[in-house]
Amino acid sequence: MKEERIELRLPPESAGQRLDQVLADLLRDFSRSRIQQWVKDGRVAVDGVPRRPRDKVLGGEWVEIQALFEEVVECRPQAIELKLVHQDASLLVIDKPAGLVVHPAAGNPDGTLQNALLHFDPELIHLPRAGIIHRLDKETSGLLVVARTPAAHKHLVDHLQAREIHREYRALVQGVMTAGGTVDEPVGRHPAQRIKMAVVSNGKPAVTHYRVLERFRAHSYLMVKLETGRTHQIRVHMAHIRFPLLGDPLYGGRLRIPAGAPESLTETLRNFKRQALHAHRLGLIHPETDDWIEWESPPPKDMQQLLEELRTDAELQKR
Repeated sequence: MKEERIELRLPPESAGQRLDQVLADLLRDFSRSRIQQWVKDGRVAVDGVPRRPRDKVLGGEWVEIQALFEEVVECRPQAIELKLVHQDASLLVIDKPAGLVVHPAAGNPDGTLQNALLHFDPELIHLPRAGIIHRLDKETSGLLVVARTPAAHKHLVDHLQAREIHREYRALVQGVMTAGGTVDEPVGRHPAQRIKMAVVSNGKPAVTHYRVLERFRAHSYLMVKLETGRTHQIRVHMAHIRFPLLGDPLYGGRLRIPAGAPESLTETLRNFKRQALHAHRLGLIHPETDDWIEWESPPPKDMQQLLEELRTDAELQKR
């Protein structure tokens, strides 16, 4: 990340306009969405006071901006194996393994899904982020869709924004849930820890639905559906209601081990070092045929092994 200080005075004719609109007009090198994010993150002060994007200005105020920029990382093709669930002329559906980063960034300049896609189909270089429509965290496994044409890209982005792409996850959380429910809480950058997200009043709207599939002695196995797709949304929402994802290094809290658990289960729980989250089902309207199509991916071996050991432990306790 790189920071740059920008200072300017608002023109008198801007009186009565929204702050983000005025700044977008004055700072034409930056997108309005980027400027709005700076304001929401408290990086914009008007006469020394942080303001909201929608706040009206008087004209003549002095504005100080602590602009934050992501480092630009060149993405080159790399021969990385892809697990393709579906491919046609319009789109690809990938089953991403845990541990694979989706986009290059300063800490992961290569070895990503985007690098692999450019090797698989060099024409993807003409699409934003090689056609990747949505992302999964590095240690989250499962399904994601990639557009292969500009028309498919627009179609999928529009449908994602309209919440018309179905995304269903499997999650193993700490604690025994009595029932399913919905978390409808805004998610934004953590006010003190910048690598984390949190439920914050000035965050973006975020809605997560969950249902209990299985209960174990100290854990629950959930089906989770997203209405929105905020960064770390499921991880943040589950931690917020005090059922954090097992193995989550950022939000998981203290590991829970059932009393008297077999040594094999204890060892498996302690060695599970990633969030137990898998993108299980993906459904969408195909951009060419207008047909509704769905794909499923079973949880990977590490999650399946953990689930089997939890089931065995639960059964032993019933005897």
